[in-house]
Amino acid sequence: MALSFCGNDDSTAYSVDNGVLDNGCFVDALNLVPHVFLLFITFPILFIGWGSQSSKVQIHHNTWLHFPGHNLRWILTFTLLFVHVCEIAEGIVSNTQMESNHLHLFMPALMGFIAATTSVVYYHNIETANFPKLLLALFIYWILAFITKMIKLWKFAEASLGVQHLRFCITALLVVLYGLLMAVEINVIRVRKYVFFANPQRVKPPEDLQDLGVRFLQPFVNLLSKATYWWMNPLIIGAHKRPIELKKIGKLPIAMRALTNYLRLKDSYEEQRNTEDPEKSPSIWKSMYRAFGGSILLSSTFRYMADLLGFAGPLCISGIVEHLNNSTEIDKTNKTGNMTFGVYSTELLQNTSVLAVLLFLALVLQRTFLQASYYVTIETGINLRGALLAMIYNKILRLSTSNMSMGEMTLGQINNLVAIETNQLMWFLFLCPNLWAMPVQIIMGVILLYYLLGDSALIGAGVILLLAPVQYLIATKLADTQKSTLDYSTDRLKKTSEILKGIKLLKLYAWENIFCDRVEETRGKELTSLKTFALYTSMSIFLNAAIPIAAVLATFVTHAYIEEVRLSPAKAFASLALFHILVTPLFLLSTVVRFAVKALVSVQKLSEFLQSDEIGDDSWRNGDMSMPLEVGKKYKYQGDTKAINRKGRYRMDNYEQPMRRQLRPTETEDVAVQVNDGFFTWGSNLSTLSDINIRIPTGQLTMIVGQVGCGKSSLLLAMLGEMQTISGKVFWSNKNRYSVAYATQKSWLLNATVEENITFGSPFNKQRYKAVIDACSLQPDIDLLPFGDQTEIGERGINLSGGQRQRICVARALYQNTNIVFLDDPFSALDIHLSDHLMQEGILKFLQDDKRTLVLVTHKLQYLIHADWIIAMKDGSVLREGTLKDIQTHDVELYEHWKTLMNRHDQELEKETELESQTTLERKNLRRAFYSREAKSQIDDEDEEEEVEEDEDDNMSTTTSRRSKIPWKMCCRYLSSGGFLMVFLMVASKLAKHSVMVAIDYWLAAWTSSNPLNPIVADSFVNATNYTKNYDATQIAEHRSYVPVFIILCGAAIALCLITSLTVEFLGVAAATNLHHDLLNKIIHAPIRFFDVTPLGQILNRFSADTNIIDQHIPPTLESLTRSTLLCLSAIGVIASVTPAFLIALVPLAVAFYFIQKYFRVASKDLQDLDDSTQLPLLCHFSETAEGLTTIRAFRHEARFKQRMLELTDTNNTAYLFLSAANRWLEVRTDYLGAVIVLTAAVAAIWTSSQSGQVGLGLTYALTVTNYLNWVVRNLADLEVQMAAVKKVNSFLSTESENYEGSMDVSQVPEDWPQHGEIKIHDLCVRYDSLLKPVLKHVNAHINPGQKVGICGRTGSGKSSLSLAFFNMVDVFEGKIVIDGIDICKLPLQTLRSRLSIILQDPVLFSGSIRLNLDPECTCTDDRLWEALEIAQLKNMVKALPGGLDAVVTEGGENFSVGQRQLFCLARAFVRKSSILIMDEATASIDMATENILQKVVMTAFADRTVVTIAHRVHTILTADLVIVMKRGSIMEYGKPEILMEQEDSLFASFVKADM
Repeated sequence: MALSFCGNDDSTAYSVDNGVLDNGCFVDALNLVPHVFLLFITFPILFIGWGSQSSKVQIHHNTWLHFPGHNLRWILTFTLLFVHVCEIAEGIVSNTQMESNHLHLFMPALMGFIAATTSVVYYHNIETANFPKLLLALFIYWILAFITKMIKLWKFAEASLGVQHLRFCITALLVVLYGLLMAVEINVIRVRKYVFFANPQRVKPPEDLQDLGVRFLQPFVNLLSKATYWWMNPLIIGAHKRPIELKKIGKLPIAMRALTNYLRLKDSYEEQRNTEDPEKSPSIWKSMYRAFGGSILLSSTFRYMADLLGFAGPLCISGIVEHLNNSTEIDKTNKTGNMTFGVYSTELLQNTSVLAVLLFLALVLQRTFLQASYYVTIETGINLRGALLAMIYNKILRLSTSNMSMGEMTLGQINNLVAIETNQLMWFLFLCPNLWAMPVQIIMGVILLYYLLGDSALIGAGVILLLAPVQYLIATKLADTQKSTLDYSTDRLKKTSEILKGIKLLKLYAWENIFCDRVEETRGKELTSLKTFALYTSMSIFLNAAIPIAAVLATFVTHAYIEEVRLSPAKAFASLALFHILVTPLFLLSTVVRFAVKALVSVQKLSEFLQSDEIGDDSWRNGDMSMPLEVGKKYKYQGDTKAINRKGRYRMDNYEQPMRRQLRPTETEDVAVQVNDGFFTWGSNLSTLSDINIRIPTGQLTMIVGQVGCGKSSLLLAMLGEMQTISGKVFWSNKNRYSVAYATQKSWLLNATVEENITFGSPFNKQRYKAVIDACSLQPDIDLLPFGDQTEIGERGINLSGGQRQRICVARALYQNTNIVFLDDPFSALDIHLSDHLMQEGILKFLQDDKRTLVLVTHKLQYLIHADWIIAMKDGSVLREGTLKDIQTHDVELYEHWKTLMNRHDQELEKETELESQTTLERKNLRRAFYSREAKSQIDDEDEEEEVEEDEDDNMSTTTSRRSKIPWKMCCRYLSSGGFLMVFLMVASKLAKHSVMVAIDYWLAAWTSSNPLNPIVADSFVNATNYTKNYDATQIAEHRSYVPVFIILCGAAIALCLITSLTVEFLGVAAATNLHHDLLNKIIHAPIRFFDVTPLGQILNRFSADTNIIDQHIPPTLESLTRSTLLCLSAIGVIASVTPAFLIALVPLAVAFYFIQKYFRVASKDLQDLDDSTQLPLLCHFSETAEGLTTIRAFRHEARFKQRMLELTDTNNTAYLFLSAANRWLEVRTDYLGAVIVLTAAVAAIWTSSQSGQVGLGLTYALTVTNYLNWVVRNLADLEVQMAAVKKVNSFLSTESENYEGSMDVSQVPEDWPQHGEIKIHDLCVRYDSLLKPVLKHVNAHINPGQKVGICGRTGSGKSSLSLAFFNMVDVFEGKIVIDGIDICKLPLQTLRSRLSIILQDPVLFSGSIRLNLDPECTCTDDRLWEALEIAQLKNMVKALPGGLDAVVTEGGENFSVGQRQLFCLARAFVRKSSILIMDEATASIDMATENILQKVVMTAFADRTVVTIAHRVHTILTADLVIVMKRGSIMEYGKPEILMEQEDSLFASFVKADM
């Protein structure tokens, strides 16, 4: 009976003579009963349950209701399982020492393990089904198990077993655990009363789970799912089929929302205020600690547990290697009768198989704790960021206006606070547990090393510690270099965007190469800085790799020379593993310290911001004071304004939208707002407005007039409470101050649709909306927009012109249903027709019909006749107040002054009507912007093509495969642009480095395993001292003969580390250089059509975001990826060579790994995109709010904007949380895979019992795999995202260039061509693209030398296309243009374009000097430039500028008026003395006076040259020698203007009439 239950060593095994319970075997059998009972009861229930649930696979999550003591139960069960494992191990080990098999030693323990597992599965199912009655089964099981184990423990105690026996300890532990579980079960009964009580308690699931929108379930799932992120599976695997969208990730749980955390942080912030002196500013650190300290403590606890468990690895390795060869036979004498005492704990730990299992468990636990710690810090960091953002936003809404305008808080600073400082603090929180965990880890590591190796360990540790400051230094240097790189790249971007904006001009003047070189020059500086960056990065990577090698070298060499004892393989590999553990904290410590320093700075900035001035608490701002107005009496002010408790101000204002006004009975009050003795300031204590006494009559039109800068706008703001009051009072009648519709002078738009900008949060009323749009004459502009009034406008939307923006702002004020409307100079950016229309329709009709009180600031005095009440201001005080009649009678002087001004105005009016109005011009520009983009609708991304393909083949498989493919093609493209030499160097040095690293460890294995004399030497070395002395010389010499090779190998490894880190980084720099160079040249030389169809933003994106990724992000990712991949591969190779059996286990592991990375990469990419796309609106919302503060406060919409900010923050935080949870999901899985690899390697080694040195080698490598597996996947995913940038750049590299060569050689063209300027056009047909219809059809014309020719026609008749054809900018597919006998299509482009001049419709200036703008080639003398400026009427102005010709021109020429810019363009054409000048509507943006000058100049200065004018306004070409009238791409009329005028029905005559 080989497998008998009690064993058959002697006959007494089955006898119960001494009493039933005294037979140990019977007690063990009794222990089986509860386990079997549980399995019998639960299995049927579970199977029935599962059968019914399979129909609804996804349990509806509002039933996840945790019973009391949920987490405790899971922890106890896990502990129970662990103790059962120990019991099984002890049983099996004891069993090996018996003569026959004793099943009773381990069988009950095994059953206990199965029962414990079943109990937790059973519990989970009951919990999800919320059916607590079934818990009774578990309750009974715990009681039975408790009783049977108690009996066993009592018998052990009788047999006088004590704590020194392992078996006694295990049994005692089990008793305690069962007792605790029993207590947990009783607690559930006590709380839920599901049995033994008459009325069971009804429980509702938490609020979050009732809301199906909440998809982030981490806080609600059970402990196991929390630890392994099991609940993420559906999301991550589902991403493979269809992309993750915002809908899929849902809302945040309440506890993580920004509002919740804001209140937590704010309370702890405010608590500090009330205590000591109120002046002292509360500390943000303290508030952060009070609000989030608990989570950080929890995270740190996890972190310490993980770090301590981390040291189990090296110790287990050392144990396994040590006991592998000397698993000595233990004599089988310790059997006392039938009650076996079992093994001692030390004996158990000498069993290699037990150690292997322990190692596996320790690894799994360590990794679980580590990921839990990461998750908790990240969640806390995200919560903190949400709270800080809400805090900053609340502060922004209360910032005093003077603060913004006096420049104490700029928009840039606020944007930095939001974008940079909050993120710095979030990152600091992510890393801060490291600050106190790492030192402990380092100290523990050094102690263990000392215990293993003695004094020489300290030398190795010393090497590590000495090099740590160097790393810190390099880290700080890196940050500095990054800053300077950033400066250069912004400069380069500015230049690039200038080139792209003025590309048409550059091409027409053949200057593109000159400007291209300017960009290349800046790029050169940027690259120098990038090279420094690359150098420092590679040094940091090099140190990280070289420090452990150096430490190992120092340690083992000194050990060989100092210590008397030979180094055993066990100790060697344990210390090797320890060194690997030590490196990570040291490398990270420098980063963490740097972040801590940055966090200190950020907190400093934040607290300064939170301390800055706020606007005064006026009574109406809190809506708690209504002020009765007794008409006719002096106003008595009741109550004290300042009696508002300090905290009221900070409450997250939850007041509703301002009340809508009801139609009101005829009003008795005649005053809406009154100011008495007001002195107001913008903060510098000098009053801006002094001695203000005004009243604004209700329901009437009040106008405020005065010169520029006399305080008209300030008066409005003072009434709105935005200015600081020195003395005096502002009274509002009680009905009025809910909300004021206010339109500022500088228009302010939201990033939203046109409709949302106008309704501004009010309900949409179609009739009213239509009326408002008509009053502001916005309909024609809306019709031009691609999606009508649903088009996005604002910063990120479409750029509107000033007039259009202003009209939208006025429309917003009109649409709001408020009693009072303030309009601040609404006519400033409008031309005369629109102003009149707005005055009549909008202000007089729309507002007056509604009997609303209106205050209008204006410069247009001709509207004064409409005013019911006039306030005239001068130098910050009121000059006069009253009706126009009053002023006419009382202040004749002022009235006369106004009259003369009005007359002057009327003259201007007449002038303006002659011109084409500004608005039509704006509309034209808008149309142009969209016309060019029609080809490619407004999508700013290249993924369109892919998405289109995906829509076409809708079957799942193809999309899936496309989404999980790694972009190898792009990787090759990237590497090839780095140059093949560098790629070869990189590959070769990487392989060499890893081979040498493996060689070092092999050599170490051989060195430590070498036994010079006899096999027992290793053991007896320590005790037999005489033995050592005898063989000292030979043995030590033999031992030391290994040292030189070891030193050489380590030296080689360190050198190779340096080489590899340098090659990777410089490969990156080379690739970046080449890609940017190619991109720039391709784009600059692309045909003009390319710029018409590609949005500017998209091209700039390639130069900004994508170039940045290629410059700085791809190289480190590539380095990390290759390093971790090679490490994993070399580790697997080493393990396989040591124990070939491992390869069999590798197959399933590889399959698992493949699927994990495949699913993760797709999901990670989606979540990353979501995170990026949700971040932008948030930042924009902040900068928008800061810009439109006065408007938001006047409208009283603070609450709505706060709500929006909280929504945006939560959306972004949800995406970020999911992204980090997905990272944890991946890491937990790869870490468990790594643990399985270690287990299989250990088991394979133990079973095949190979040489101990090599086993140590294999296990040490297996341990490193766990660290690097997840990096392989993470880096793969990152690289995939980053390769998209290469792909986008690459897509532009395939654009066609213009044909610059031409068929003629430059030498064949005469030097002074074209001498005469004779132009012959033969049968010319032109189109913009081979796919488009021709824009010019069979045009014929002949222009004699020196003729002045005018070309006119309606918009789109082909006038401009003709001018472009002269420069060969468009596709001439039939016919030809011959200038002075040469067909221009045959000329090289550079030659052709450099010999003609053109003045464009839109004046383009570049930043730099005036000289650069006139003559970038630097070929002309100063005299010639001055001459050109004189002709263009600019000489005196330029002379007055500092620096004359070298005076600065800002970006886009903003420091000159539009007219002046146009004149500069004219001067530019004069500088180039060509005999043909083409003027393309050059006078469209100039006032009449300047235009007359221009006409004269052209006639005189160009008397002998050919001038072709493309006319906007026909009267400019009445004096021409020849007129060409075009229509739809063909010439309709051709002849002298006088002759054409005489023909009544000619088109030309009709144009002239229309223009008069």
